[in-house]
Amino acid sequence: MKKSTYLTLGLLAIAGAASAADASAPVAAAASGLTPKAVAALALSISGFGAAIGMGLSIAKAMEGISRQPEAANAIRGTLLVALAFIEALTIYALLAYFTI
Repeated sequence: MKKSTYLTLGLLAIAGAASAADASAPVAAAASGLTPKAVAALALSISGFGAAIGMGLSIAKAMEGISRQPEAANAIRGTLLVALAFIEALTIYALLAYFTI
């Protein structure tokens, strides 16, 4: 199989697991005594932590790439900025989800 097929199947499996987790989330939250706002705050903190780790790793690899190939610095910098914007957008979506609850 092609890599794109594996990627598609992996994304479908993740989406299925996420939807199954969403279906059981209110039951688990009610059983533990957490309010929906507390669950959203926990999810937001996990999202922020993951984004910080992702941004740190991205920046470290970009710096390593620039130090190895200084002539490609502009291309690496542009790609890095786009990737950081996507990571930050996902964190902002989590923040918006927190405020909608």
